[in-house]
Amino acid sequence: MKTQYIAAAVLSAIILNPLPAGAEGKNGIAAVVNGEKVTVDEIRKTYNAAPQLKTQVTFDQFYPQAVTVWANGAALKQAAKKAGVESSAEYKQQLEALKNELVGRIYLKQEVEKKISDNDVKNFYNQYKKDFKPQKEMRARHILVDSEETANDIITKIKKGDDFNELAKKYSKEKNPDLGYFTKEMMVPEFGEAAFRMKKGQYTQKPIKTNFGYHIIYVDDVRNTQPISFEEAEPQIRARMAQELLPGILNDVVAKAKIEKYQLNGKVMPNTPAVPAAAAK
Repeated sequence: MKTQYIAAAVLSAIILNPLPAGAEGKNGIAAVVNGEKVTVDEIRKTYNAAPQLKTQVTFDQFYPQAVTVWANGAALKQAAKKAGVESSAEYKQQLEALKNELVGRIYLKQEVEKKISDNDVKNFYNQYKKDFKPQKEMRARHILVDSEETANDIITKIKKGDDFNELAKKYSKEKNPDLGYFTKEMMVPEFGEAAFRMKKGQYTQKPIKTNFGYHIIYVDDVRNTQPISFEEAEPQIRARMAQELLPGILNDVVAKAKIEKYQLNGKVMPNTPAVPAAAAK
């Protein structure tokens, strides 16, 4: 639960406010909060334990915001301990509930892992490669401004030989111009249509208007998409298989247990599967 929360919080921060790559801390230390050390290693472990996060951002992108999340969390924990929260009835009640939830989740995880063999994962990946249909994708940079006049002035400067990245730093609302690789469908229609009419090395001769403002696009590369490597795909495949197996495992546990449930009026309540049959398939 903690890992999922932290990963989600940091990912949101990265998407909204991307930062440059971070360093490896100071001798392995990411932060010190009132004498308590937060290590780079514990941040890396949380990153490595979140396959979906790893497919969206690199550790260097994850790290700068993660340090703030961890440091803030340490400060909050210290304040709570000082206030005696751990001695409160509310804390003890919620802690017990979390323990009950955690033991069940770990059991389900272990049972799922028993049912997913390396061979199953490889077969799934091979089928994915067989079914894979390449799409055209490109890598591009862009400069985003609020007015068409400013955009036209920038295009004039590009024609005169001014550096695209330097112009982006000076004028763009988004200081990192590199968009990475993307397919047409990943972008808003106006942007996608304009970009995919161009070839490698070309840039827009007129500003492209979208809901975000006016864009100048520079195409760095055009290629066909390729299947991701097995190493990249494996965590996603295992996560997908786990999702499919979980309902059946949970229903099997419930079916084998002797459960008696009662309505408020004292009458026996019929037992039902833990997960509806349609979801368990």
